[in-house]
Amino acid sequence: MSLVTALIRHRRHRLLGRLVQEALALYGMEVPAACEIGPGLLVFHRGFGTVLHPYTTLGAGVTLYNGVTIGRADPWVPQEESAMRRVVVEDGAVLCAGAKVVCKEGVLTVGAGTVVGANAVLTRSTGPGEIWAGAPARRVGTRAGDWRAASPAPARPGASGS
Repeated sequence: MSLVTALIRHRRHRLLGRLVQEALALYGMEVPAACEIGPGLLVFHRGFGTVLHPYTTLGAGVTLYNGVTIGRADPWVPQEESAMRRVVVEDGAVLCAGAKVVCKEGVLTVGAGTVVGANAVLTRSTGPGEIWAGAPARRVGTRAGDWRAASPAPARPGASGS
């Protein structure tokens, strides 16, 4: 487990939570304690510039590259008046460098095993095993091979700040 993923895991710690949040900020990451994060999170390039909305759920084995943003499409509206409810990134999804996932209303779901390409702006839900790219993002393909059977990849040395 890398330093960044260890910090993310401990961000809800009763006594050290605030210190952990500040340490993540030094890496340029904003991961609120309210985010639900499954096991096997993999963060590349120390997650520099990554921002997650508090109403975010990451499934098991999700991969995040640097510069990923998950949030609301209406940040000018007070949270309690927003039509956005939650963003759910299902198991094994990959959000490439600079990907933006912005929810307009309800729940936006990034399907299991889906890849959101670099600098893509995803504004709608996806199906499992799809590949999305562009701004605005559109489906450009499906993942080949048996991505469902793959377990979360073990962290490689230097992958996310160890």
